[in-house]
Amino acid sequence: MSLFKRYYPVLVAVLVAVLPLGMNTYWTEVAVNVGLYALLALSLNVILGQAGIFHMGHAAFYAVGAYVTAILNTHYQIPILLLIPVAGAAAALFALIVARPIIHLRGDYLLIVTIGIVEIVINDVFGLTGGANGIFGIARPELFGIKIRKAIQFYYLIWIMVGLTVLLFHWLSESRFGRALNCIKEDDTAAEGCGMDVAHLKLMAFVIGAFWAGMAGNLFAAKMTIISPSSFTFWESVVVFAVVILSGGSQIGVLLGTFLIVALPEMFRDFASARMLVFGLAMMIMMVVRPQGLLPPSPRRYDVRRLLRRTRDFSSPVAPRTARKEGAA
Repeated sequence: MSLFKRYYPVLVAVLVAVLPLGMNTYWTEVAVNVGLYALLALSLNVILGQAGIFHMGHAAFYAVGAYVTAILNTHYQIPILLLIPVAGAAAALFALIVARPIIHLRGDYLLIVTIGIVEIVINDVFGLTGGANGIFGIARPELFGIKIRKAIQFYYLIWIMVGLTVLLFHWLSESRFGRALNCIKEDDTAAEGCGMDVAHLKLMAFVIGAFWAGMAGNLFAAKMTIISPSSFTFWESVVVFAVVILSGGSQIGVLLGTFLIVALPEMFRDFASARMLVFGLAMMIMMVVRPQGLLPPSPRRYDVRRLLRRTRDFSSPVAPRTARKEGAA
């Protein structure tokens, strides 16, 4: 079992790499959409899954990244791939401005406020977003002189981004910052009592999640070449929220939840009249049978003996030992 745990990321990477070779264009497009939703869900997992912040306006950050990409590309012809960090920074800045006044709210109150964030973005702000018509004529990304336009090319671009995101967020969850977020999720009052700046840490989680959602918006705009308010409705936030809740908060759970919620309904498209009924029933059963989610994060394990040994070594003064050795001599 330990051998499987050690090498399963390599097996998953190989499976993702060879998967489109056996699929037609339609299923490759579905896999591309799964990758985009996986990026969004992984970014929301930092906010909801790790910090425990109820946030239902994540599509707003997705939209900011897409619109910033579309405006800068269509007006100033800046290459799409160069705009990835710019789109992320714009979404992060928007999150910082919007979340700062409301980050002190908790539970349902914060949830209700974040719902309105989506409506702020999809309105025609200062006439820049094109209103209901949206923005069209977005260029395709180019990499090493190759213009990315086919579904299989977008598949590899997006899933490489997903792989890097999983790796970086794994390091984040194992860092001191990630442990602090988990502490806030369990009991923010106790975390504040331990000296943590809870409001600042929550705000940073918001900014990091928004940054990644903005980069996902960049890839979405490049893939579609046209964006409009209908692409960033409240329903998008609901789907991503459901993925994170279903996953239990772990990254592998997020990927599995994205597949179940985004890809699985496509397999039952022939039963369109009943597929959403079955999907809703499955979600209800899941919440009753396994409320902790599909794959919750493993509990952290610490070597208590090693910690006690280090504490004993640091607490023992060095000078008396030296004095005893000199006296014995």
